[in-house]
Amino acid sequence: MPLQGGVHVLQFRAGCEVDETTGQFFGFVSYGHNGEDFLVFDLNTLTWVPLSPQASIAKQVWDRDTALIGCLKDLVNNFCPQWLKMCLDYGRSSLMRTDPPSVSLLQKTPSSAISCHATGFYPDRALMFWSKDGEEIHEGVEHGEILPNQEGTFQMSVDLTVSSVEDWRRYHCVFQFEGAEDRIITVLDKRRIRTNWKPKPNHVTIPVVSAVVVVVLVIVMATAIGYHVHQKRREAEASMELSETSSSSNMN
Repeated sequence: MPLQGGVHVLQFRAGCEVDETTGQFFGFVSYGHNGEDFLVFDLNTLTWVPLSPQASIAKQVWDRDTALIGCLKDLVNNFCPQWLKMCLDYGRSSLMRTDPPSVSLLQKTPSSAISCHATGFYPDRALMFWSKDGEEIHEGVEHGEILPNQEGTFQMSVDLTVSSVEDWRRYHCVFQFEGAEDRIITVLDKRRIRTNWKPKPNHVTIPVVSAVVVVVLVIVMATAIGYHVHQKRREAEASMELSETSSSSNMN
């Protein structure tokens, strides 16, 4: 193949894939030149197929290279399928793993959007949406991104504007893994909404409570003073009676 001056890049690609339904393996070998398709190896005829006019010369040379053809045939038909099968067996537990999410309804304030939050699911190939009467809705809905959790699972949320809600019982939050038929459906129920919001105290009650506390303190203080005065009076009367008794005894 005649080459002009400058830098030339020759790219090689080889591998195999498996049909999970039939279990049959398919291999491929190809070359690229300067970012464009150049040659592809036909595993049935064991010959090179040129993909550009410049590749015709290389085809004639490589078709006669029996050592290269034998090496590529063994690589694609034997070595690659064995390694692919081994990798699939080792990774099957991860590839087939499916962890369902925990779904919650969250709301910051009574007027803010209702967030349907799913967490702890795996894999991340999932979708979630709001539906009304069984049909997906888009108006008043805002989708969040799928985010990773520390333990390797994922979380996501989708918000529904409260002002767009008419009859709460007609709305549902739907979670579904891609390619799966099963769905996790959560009915929009006010009793299931979790929130940290608490109503602010009524400012009118603050002076009333303060006034009640002051009145109680006044009553307590008045009672204490009255009790103290009463005790002093009784002590004085008892002292006078004792003095009179002593005087009478001395006169006798």
